[in-house]
Amino acid sequence: MPDTEKKPALNIRSAKKEDIPLILEFIKGIAEFEKLTHLVTATEETLEESMFGEKPYAEVFFAELDGEPAGFTVFFHNFSTFVGKQGLYIEDIFVKPGFRGKGIGKAMFMHCINLAKERNCGRIEWAVLDWNPAREFYEYFGAGPVDGWHIYRMSADKFESALEK
Repeated sequence: MPDTEKKPALNIRSAKKEDIPLILEFIKGIAEFEKLTHLVTATEETLEESMFGEKPYAEVFFAELDGEPAGFTVFFHNFSTFVGKQGLYIEDIFVKPGFRGKGIGKAMFMHCINLAKERNCGRIEWAVLDWNPAREFYEYFGAGPVDGWHIYRMSADKFESALEK
């Protein structure tokens, strides 16, 4: 007797303005996974302005499994003076715990690669926490840490004191 079980349908779609509450839900989900919920200050209002305002600074797409939001990716374009082209920077790729192991992360990562190719990007970059098992996933596809470089960050609460020095 043939197997009549239907394979789950995976769909990747760009976020729309009405998805802002869902985007914030995913941001809180990844913050919880990374044990960084205390750092989340994003609101629906700030996301609307930053992603759907007059000058959008980031893009989002969702992975849906059988119509249910299973993962999301946030990315934006940066620029490499050495390459002389824009790059694609992946800020977040996150798959909800109940959906892991189903190829969703891979599908979202491949979608980023396809977007980078379509947009003629010179490279893709992202940061991964040192304890995150996703490092092995990325290395499998040929990515690796950049030797000799460290990520530095200055948050907005340090801007004024830096300007005073």
